[in-house]
Amino acid sequence: WEAGKGAVWRLSFGQDGAARWRRLAGGLSMPHTVKRGPDGRIYVSEMNRILTLDPDAADAQASVRTVIGDLPDNRLHDNRHPLSSFVFDGNGDLLVNVGAPSDRCLDAAGKPKVDARGACVEDAATAQVRRHAYLGNGRWAEDSTVFASGLRNSIALVRHASGTVLQAENSVDLDTPNHPYDEVNVLTQGRHYGWPYCVDLATPLPGWPARQARCNERERPIALLPPHAAPLDLIYYEGAMFPELQGRLLMTWHGFRRAAGRIVAVETDGQGRPLTDIGGRYAVYPRGALSYPAGAPSVNGKVLTPGWDKIAGRHPRGSPVTMATAPDGSIWVTDDRSRAILRIARPR
Repeated sequence: WEAGKGAVWRLSFGQDGAARWRRLAGGLSMPHTVKRGPDGRIYVSEMNRILTLDPDAADAQASVRTVIGDLPDNRLHDNRHPLSSFVFDGNGDLLVNVGAPSDRCLDAAGKPKVDARGACVEDAATAQVRRHAYLGNGRWAEDSTVFASGLRNSIALVRHASGTVLQAENSVDLDTPNHPYDEVNVLTQGRHYGWPYCVDLATPLPGWPARQARCNERERPIALLPPHAAPLDLIYYEGAMFPELQGRLLMTWHGFRRAAGRIVAVETDGQGRPLTDIGGRYAVYPRGALSYPAGAPSVNGKVLTPGWDKIAGRHPRGSPVTMATAPDGSIWVTDDRSRAILRIARPR
């Protein structure tokens, strides 16, 4: 979380199977998302910019170039959600996350911070996914338009081949372990998804009166996730190693509460939207399950990492962040608290 300490590394393996690391670029501030662009170059979201580099260059550091700059900066932890994330849209546009600078837009006395219209003062320029138009030849517009708003922290973004854009929402940090629920949203141009006014399907957030929240005017999530699951990545599995997972949406649940520390595979429809249950349940550590709200749609997922709670002398609790599918179909996962890269694969 300190500026200038981040780096991009390339991991490869020798014929002896030993891991080899090559530092491609350093001096970065909170780099997070890494994707290969349509031009074959590597694109990375740093805290306040999107950059690109050539991983095959003799001097990869010298190939670093800013694609989009001037994203919101952390400014010594004044910003609660400084990490950037992005996906490429079908026409080459970049859809970029700009997280909310606070938890729920309240002042020190617990009162809403509002403008003359009674709206959260942070809602106009943050807590949104922005669209940066593709200009061609590896260039994107610095100016942006708002694609979707009312999104506290859109670190988990994915685009399906059909054009569906999904976002997994890390909801606010209330003290109770059972509320509020995290969400999966289908993002649509111009819609508002509730932050900081509403949580769950249409529940006004504590601190925001119903007349200000206007939850009936906000877009509802397509599905609820367990409270404080903290989803940090979404990918569609298309590998050959696990045919039973073909087309499923994989999620990392990173959070520290009892429902988190899992990787989950969710069945989807033809547009990549998760199939849902009504009256479903979710597992908690160390054992047991709890119910979702009555009548609420929830994800119907298969847990790929059962028993990933902390077990003394064997392994720490899982803290998965991002995923990738390797050419052989195995699933690679970063685990930040363990400072590890994990590989999920069938035995040879």
